[in-house]
Amino acid sequence: MSSEPWTIERISGALGNPTLTKRFLSEINRAPAHQLLTVFAKWERIAKDTIAAAERGRQLAAYDACGEEPPGPWVDATARTQAIADRSQASGAA
Repeated sequence: MSSEPWTIERISGALGNPTLTKRFLSEINRAPAHQLLTVFAKWERIAKDTIAAAERGRQLAAYDACGEEPPGPWVDATARTQAIADRSQASGAA
């Protein structure tokens, strides 16, 4: 992971999704001064989690490309994830 300091620009780039970036920028721009650090910290955590998930995905893809099973225990959460997505769509979530 990079040792560069987290900035608004770096968080925006790390989110990797224009809709998410727009939401971040909207929240950070509308936050009152006393809440700026809290909002920034929230989105910094989201950006870090996004980067970590992308790296895990690249690692899994590398094993898959070689036809190998990834090391360690893995839980297949496909059914649970699909159920959450189905509920979200049924409730009209984007």
